[in-house]
Amino acid sequence: MHAAWSAETPVDPAATRSTFQQEDEDMNLPPVVSQEEWEAALEKLRAKEKDATHARDALAAERRRLPRVRIEKKYVLDGPNGRARLVDLFDGRRQLILYHFMFGPNQDAGCDGCSMVIDHIGHLAHLNARDTSFAAVSRAPIANIERYRKRMGWSIPWLSSFGSDFNHDFGVGPESPRPGEYQDGESFGLSVFLRDGENIYRTYFTSGRGVEALGTVWSFLDLTPLGRQEEWEDSPEGYPKTPPYKWWRRHDEYGR
Repeated sequence: MHAAWSAETPVDPAATRSTFQQEDEDMNLPPVVSQEEWEAALEKLRAKEKDATHARDALAAERRRLPRVRIEKKYVLDGPNGRARLVDLFDGRRQLILYHFMFGPNQDAGCDGCSMVIDHIGHLAHLNARDTSFAAVSRAPIANIERYRKRMGWSIPWLSSFGSDFNHDFGVGPESPRPGEYQDGESFGLSVFLRDGENIYRTYFTSGRGVEALGTVWSFLDLTPLGRQEEWEDSPEGYPKTPPYKWWRRHDEYGR
């Protein structure tokens, strides 16, 4: 909650109405129509939305067939409990979704946009149920990350790549920090990895507006090489599949 407002702060209804009325007058709002006309217009729009959904499904199927690149470097990151290899972030699972959080090494707070992204990520138990882990990595030292994580009230795994070339190698940071630029010149993005024993493969990357639509379990799983792992999906032969809905649980009921 912003310090400038609280539940006890008095609100002037007249002033609020005046503000909204002025905004309405300035906007070219759609017309007011009958219920029947509204339903007809809505149905027409929903048909286009269904087409867009099917197009997204086709993109996800194509994404599952993307080639992969093997990660040859043995990256070691700093976590709150000590050093961790990249393979450790999988926590024994086959897939890893990694958010490259823009947080420069000379900063006390992370990027505001990246903070909004993390704010709307749900309980990780649902991703874990599909053999998928989630973590964030930033260039800021782990002490700075931990302070900011506690301030924001997040519990996601979040590690530091400070002092390494991890961010630069993955295209989300300059070769060396750039003091004076926003977040020391760091950028943001999301990578997806697949693990086969100790071998790690990068299968996907997105940034910019490719990140803003993410947050739900399904939107994240659609980025992974194994997908949602449901029977209706168009996936290569031999991929794991179960009936839709059957694997869904309340987040405290998995494993029962």
